[in-house]
Amino acid sequence: MDYSNATPETIRQLIRNREFMMPTSGVASGYAQGNLVILPKEYAYDFLLFAYRNPKPCPLLYVSDTGEKHLDKIAAGSNIYTDIGNYNIYRDGKLVENIENVEKYHSDDLVSFIIGCSFTFESELVKEGIRIPHIEKKANVAMYDTNIRLEDSGVFSGNMVVSMRPIKARDVSRAVMITSSFAKVHGAPVHVGNPADIGIDDITKPDYGDFVGIEEDEVPVFWACGVTPQNALRQSKIPFAITHGPGYMFVTGIKNSDLITY
Repeated sequence: MDYSNATPETIRQLIRNREFMMPTSGVASGYAQGNLVILPKEYAYDFLLFAYRNPKPCPLLYVSDTGEKHLDKIAAGSNIYTDIGNYNIYRDGKLVENIENVEKYHSDDLVSFIIGCSFTFESELVKEGIRIPHIEKKANVAMYDTNIRLEDSGVFSGNMVVSMRPIKARDVSRAVMITSSFAKVHGAPVHVGNPADIGIDDITKPDYGDFVGIEEDEVPVFWACGVTPQNALRQSKIPFAITHGPGYMFVTGIKNSDLITY
């Protein structure tokens, strides 16, 4: 099946039926994808403020009502508890479970946050002829913890996580220009070049995802990443939270074109 040209509804249904269980980079081209954080209502305001203060890694696309699981305003017919291929369960700041369905955890006390994802602008880069190696190799994007400190809010604090794409040196300026138009899904890169400058000791060993190599004519380019809240969750030690597994996104019905800013 040509997943890149599939509709968001088709992708979500395939995931719900456990017929598509891969990272979602490159699927439903032209539609936005989102990172997920689900929290008890008690901690929702602190996290909302955390996202507001750190919009680069945490650009909010949607915040649910308490107990809402069908996010029809951004994804008709969806179920946020079944429509992602991989979920993480955190308890007291520790990752305790990695599962394919979290329906059993649904509660009227929980609030869902959908955070913009850089997979959204990848289709725009590809459209402009910019090579994205992890899509070509059907791998997950490489993601790294950094020394870039974030602004605290209540119980939430931490450092930024970044995603890295090797970009041909001749294409870097175009990649910066294209992605800068997508501020609602991380926007322009936060760093280009030497990974040590942002606290990455060994670029061949991502903290999440897959390293796909960097060719001689390529430069590592780093974008803020929606896995950042998972760092904040670990430090917060709150009793319970659900997130997406890195690379496994919620495919929305929001068109990329609707997210372009000028």
